Amino acid sequence: MSAVASAEPAALDLFVGKMLADIGAAMAGATVMMGDHLGFYRALKEAGPLDAATLARLTNTSPRLVAEWLAAQASSGYVQFDPGSGRFSLSPEQAMVFAEEDSPVYMMGAFGIAASTWRDEPRIAEGYRSGRGLGWHERDNCLFCATERFFRPSYQHNLVQSWLPALDGVVAKLEAGASVADVGCGHGASTLIMARAYPKSRFTGFDYHPASVAAAREQTAREGLSDRVTFEVGAAQQVPARAFDLACCFDCLHDMGDPKGAAASLHGALKPDGTLMVVEPMAHDSLADNLNPVGRVYYAASAMICTPASLNQPGQAGLGAQAGPRRLSEVIREGGFRTVRVAAETPFNMVLEARP
Repeated sequence: MSAVASAEPAALDLFVGKMLADIGAAMAGATVMMGDHLGFYRALKEAGPLDAATLARLTNTSPRLVAEWLAAQASSGYVQFDPGSGRFSLSPEQAMVFAEEDSPVYMMGAFGIAASTWRDEPRIAEGYRSGRGLGWHERDNCLFCATERFFRPSYQHNLVQSWLPALDGVVAKLEAGASVADVGCGHGASTLIMARAYPKSRFTGFDYHPASVAAAREQTAREGLSDRVTFEVGAAQQVPARAFDLACCFDCLHDMGDPKGAAASLHGALKPDGTLMVVEPMAHDSLADNLNPVGRVYYAASAMICTPASLNQPGQAGLGAQAGPRRLSEVIREGGFRTVRVAAETPFNMVLEARP
């Protein structure tokens, strides 16, 4: 029997409505990125409410095109429209998402990540056919900056304030002067946040992607922190035994081809009383429990970024971004750690503490 013959009309209407909403969101994503690039959101926040002509003048853009962009934003609920005045504005909530980079819910980086998956889709699909995935280092360059931009607000508002304090005795060590390894550091956002908060400690970031390490070094130099923050090119399995007090993996363990080997390497890099902090996307232990809006975002990212990256590396573990605390804890223990516990959670992340 064909699907047309067996489809239930009311259920079909509901599903088509869902698809219309999703297609609208997919199309709107490009307009969001353009609004960011052209400064539209910043101008609306700083000078709004504005009509199209005024926004165009402030941003040196075309009034007619700006009018159409504003209509698209209003139809998506991304900006406020006042029919009486014909002007547009950002609500405080919209400004936090689109215009305030220090906001805990600033989401512009997520749109850049999504854009990178569209650009790379043909090569990702080929990786599905071959089984070799697609390496992080092979991705569209947009992905690297967008990833830093996406994760930094969460780290900025949680790392020093609640995640590190949730670990047993770690803050006291950092305040006194500790040695810290940040593994899979990318552009170094997490490393530098910790370095600013704990001036007596020393930090070493490791990442196997040379361009990301170069970007991290440049930012460190700009901030004048190069005397106690360094970055090295190297995979997690290559972290030297330097007797670190704290080793960290921020949103990266599940991307690794051999996370067990990475855990073993970090076990060897820590002092006997050291701590491993693993920050991972929020997830439960079963697929059924992850079928929610957060899981939807993370499963899509995992299918297009994380799991292809893992399958491109030796080991091909393919944990995925929704591995869950039980599986992650098993991997960390297999790497030699005696105890693993979930120390903290947010709607988007969980923090695991492991001790040798």
